[in-house]
Amino acid sequence: MTDKYKIISAVDRVVEHPEVWTRRLAKSTWGERIPHIERGADGADAWVVDGRTIPLSDIAQVGAVMPDRAKTPARWDDIDASAHVPGERIKAMDKDGVDYTVLYPSVAGFSGEIFGAINDLDLELACVRAYNDWLIEEWTSTNSRLIPQCIVPLSPVDATVGEIKRAVTGGHRGVIFPAEPTHLRNLPHINSSTYDPVWATCQELDVPLCFHAGSAPQLQFPMAPNLALELSAAFQAVIRPASVVFDLSNILFSRILLRFPKLKVVFAESTIGWGTFLLEYADHQYEQDHCNYELKPSEMFRRQCYLTAWYEPVRINARHIGTDRILWATNFPTANSTWPESRPFAEKCLACMSDSEQEQILRGNAAKLYKIARENGRLE
Repeated sequence: MTDKYKIISAVDRVVEHPEVWTRRLAKSTWGERIPHIERGADGADAWVVDGRTIPLSDIAQVGAVMPDRAKTPARWDDIDASAHVPGERIKAMDKDGVDYTVLYPSVAGFSGEIFGAINDLDLELACVRAYNDWLIEEWTSTNSRLIPQCIVPLSPVDATVGEIKRAVTGGHRGVIFPAEPTHLRNLPHINSSTYDPVWATCQELDVPLCFHAGSAPQLQFPMAPNLALELSAAFQAVIRPASVVFDLSNILFSRILLRFPKLKVVFAESTIGWGTFLLEYADHQYEQDHCNYELKPSEMFRRQCYLTAWYEPVRINARHIGTDRILWATNFPTANSTWPESRPFAEKCLACMSDSEQEQILRGNAAKLYKIARENGRLE
């Protein structure tokens, strides 16, 4: 295990390059439905996914490496190489003092929700597999400091389970899933027993199930169309973690954690400040409404769930959430990232905590969760 900096970032993004799918999907089969970039009349680039046009500025959230963090890239050439070239990512990590990075997608959606909205199940599966293979072949196979997580097709569930098994066998360390599939197309609610084979597979393979903040935009307050450009990124960054309040509340009351007591669940880009309130309130309502579960919501959380932090004071919240339930993140390369000052941020946010508590949050929890081995082969 590389342990030079003693920080593992549990939430970072990879920006997929324009040829990820055009190289891997047969044009004779899929034609222009293959995810690709087109340049508009205004000179700006956009991704086109099965006929759906998505501005590059919405996909490539790379403010940390833009000349102005409030700006978004209009063209592919505007994107810094550290967002999409593995060797350059390693250099950016070294500059920031980060040993390992756990990766989430961009073009596919934070949690694969853009592909999850594709109605053609064969195309959805082809796009998902292409991403999962690309991430292993062109990123994580080049350097063990890059930790891959797979996205999945959402239906049929047999295909979901099959891709999880294939991807994990191929090297993926986590499974990314949209917070609410019903928002994407005509799919069952996430609480439905339809998905039980998915949770069972994650539990059996001992890989975390990961929900990224913002993967269900319907749970967020809409941005005003006349909001100044320099404020839009800040607004989106602030409201995105709020959606996790809905996600976590649902998971705690869904009985999923009771049915699958060894399932591990990560809420990425969540922040932690609201966690204390939510757990206290959930326990209060549990007792008031006589939910009669085997465990209180806070007990289920402390057994199976993780939140992520990167900018806020940790000590007071860790008392209630648990130091073993917090993962550290830099959120590179988004505008709200602490790059390239993540170490000073960590020192400030973890002030007054013991060395062992800091070590646990900055690297120990993630090393154990993602099975990041030391160089001598011993797992954390």
